[in-house]
Amino acid sequence: MNKWLFSNGTKDPVASFALLFLRIAIGSMMLLGHGWGKLENFFTLQEKFHVPEISILSSWMNSTTSLTCTIFAEVICAALLVLGLATRPAALIFSFTMAIAAFVVHEDAPFFFGPNVTSSKELAVLYLVGGLTLLITGGGSYCLDAKFSIHKRRIFN
Repeated sequence: MNKWLFSNGTKDPVASFALLFLRIAIGSMMLLGHGWGKLENFFTLQEKFHVPEISILSSWMNSTTSLTCTIFAEVICAALLVLGLATRPAALIFSFTMAIAAFVVHEDAPFFFGPNVTSSKELAVLYLVGGLTLLITGGGSYCLDAKFSIHKRRIFN
């Protein structure tokens, strides 16, 4: 499990380039388009940020904790995805946050954007699909995980 979680996945150059493109695209768009704004407006948002109504979380989750966890996923995990460092753990946290956003926070919203629709599940599900793809595949050969990969180290007896 540990070997899979921290491995870089495929060694194929074309697939690795595609994973690099996916990592940079979803990581930077999330970081710059969503996470950074929440980080900058932390003190304004902390009192009114949505708290997911999930029974396991409800005993200790408040709006500040919810915002902090969301910022961690949207800033720290997104940056880790861009770098390809701890790609699978970052993708797991990132995907969990997007699943909560899509199916809990936007529970009553329609799936797609359209005329007169200001909120939908569509964007969160797109980020979720990208995150799950990186969770399954790893970061590829062009990531920092590949530099630290246990498979490249020489083991002496």
